[in-house]
Amino acid sequence: MAEGENEVRWDGLCSRDSTTRETALENIRQTILRKSECLRSVKETPHRPSDGLSNTESSDGLNKLLAHLLMLSKRCPFKDVREKSEFILKSIQELGIRIPRPLGQGPSRFIPEKEILQVGSEDAQMHALFADSFAALGRLDNITLVMVFHPQYLESFLKTQHYLLQMDGPLPLHYRHYIGIMAAARHQCSYLVNLHVNDFLHVGGDPKWLNGLENAPQKLQNLGELNKVLAHRPWLITKEHIEGLLKAEEHSWSLAELVHAVVLLTHYHSLASFTFGCGISPEIHCDGGHTFRPPSVSNYCICDITNGNHSVDEMPVNSAENVSVSDSFFEVEALMEKMRQLQECRDEEEASQEEMASRFEIEKRESMFVFSSDDDEVTPARDVSRHFEDTSYGYKDFSRHGMHVPTFRVQDYCWEDHGYSLVNRLYPDVGQLIDEKFHIAYNLTYNTMAMHKDVDTSMLRRAIWNYIHCMFGIRYDDYDYGEINQLLDRSFKVYIKTVVCTPEKVTKRMYESFWRQFKHSEKVHVNLLLIEARMQAELLYALRAITRYMT
Repeated sequence: MAEGENEVRWDGLCSRDSTTRETALENIRQTILRKSECLRSVKETPHRPSDGLSNTESSDGLNKLLAHLLMLSKRCPFKDVREKSEFILKSIQELGIRIPRPLGQGPSRFIPEKEILQVGSEDAQMHALFADSFAALGRLDNITLVMVFHPQYLESFLKTQHYLLQMDGPLPLHYRHYIGIMAAARHQCSYLVNLHVNDFLHVGGDPKWLNGLENAPQKLQNLGELNKVLAHRPWLITKEHIEGLLKAEEHSWSLAELVHAVVLLTHYHSLASFTFGCGISPEIHCDGGHTFRPPSVSNYCICDITNGNHSVDEMPVNSAENVSVSDSFFEVEALMEKMRQLQECRDEEEASQEEMASRFEIEKRESMFVFSSDDDEVTPARDVSRHFEDTSYGYKDFSRHGMHVPTFRVQDYCWEDHGYSLVNRLYPDVGQLIDEKFHIAYNLTYNTMAMHKDVDTSMLRRAIWNYIHCMFGIRYDDYDYGEINQLLDRSFKVYIKTVVCTPEKVTKRMYESFWRQFKHSEKVHVNLLLIEARMQAELLYALRAITRYMT
């Protein structure tokens, strides 16, 4: 952690007690003023002896503190902390020291900031949820601010994540964050990597481990292969993968530790999908979330434009938004009509088991070749790629060679009857938390579709969930896979496939091109379905392998 960050205790700001927060804020104010005065006097008398730190190091340390204060002034759920943080920043500015300002246009690059709930304008129930999240993490992150479109899901998500990262469990705290880094890095998700690098250091993790996976303990290095296969080709996981981790002599994992690790890996692979699928912006206090450059007259510098940090409103681009309203309105009506027709067909006749199996195989085969036109290779940046091995291993290489994904029959091994109980037995209460999260995502509905109300969306939700599982070779015997082609058009399939399999390749154009008349909250809801279906698919393959090892 940076020199400046270590000198300040931010924990007191997470307290529900206003007096505790006030004391913490005063200590922070004094520390920052002292550092600012010191830096200013060094600049005024350059030959004056320093305290052992170079001007650059002192300036960097102060800048990190100021960036943290900026985040608190915008994102803390406690009004007193927001106001005092802003006051401290202004007092520093009055000393002639440049203060940071946020970059970008809110928590998401895809969703206009005005459509996202603003911190400070939430109701009492939402404030309690924000306060819980802030108390647990010391921040109110952009993922939370986008998920807040769906408060019931968000509450379940935060509870599960808190348990995985901070409550009693088989793995030490620094291992949990390092596994989160490993998992997020598989998809080059620098947003999650940066957050967990900070968390890893905060709980006492060894900074040397961050220089690359080869610097971490052998036990964690051994997890790299499972991480890789689970993220990209989970159907290849066998009991031999499990045995290799459980029987590695002094580097062995216990069964309970391994289940904890598997849940963390699947959680962060899926969260990387959400991060890219909803265009989550860098956190204000992290790299790319703020700048110390003053705004230009037109409110952005040319360097902001070249870095993509300009306002969407200021720089209009040709996008799906330019499609006529009548066209996208027609798409909604057509989808509604297909749902009505399918319901009528269901009521009239039922396909044979042979026909259902055939339709599944056709859909599974076709799903392998659903790719976007701008499906180029993404070369991972060094600061992310060092956290995992074999950077060339991914989903595309496998599918493009036309290799066969075996069929996994849910009737033989499913979450409800097998996975849930195994997780709960080896990592108590977590199975229950995950199960609740799956059910909320799957059953969540407001009975609306774009401008329509009182709509039963269960058929559409099931098609999305089952299409994702179909891509992973998972088949439900009682589902007619012919419905998927009726309900999910190509642009939507491209978006689903990209978010789930290669999320680092998601673009704003993909997000805009599907369901063009639907609200942003509905597109976020789609992403919740995508990440939970993906997590369950990965868990099914990993837990089946563990079960086979145990029997």
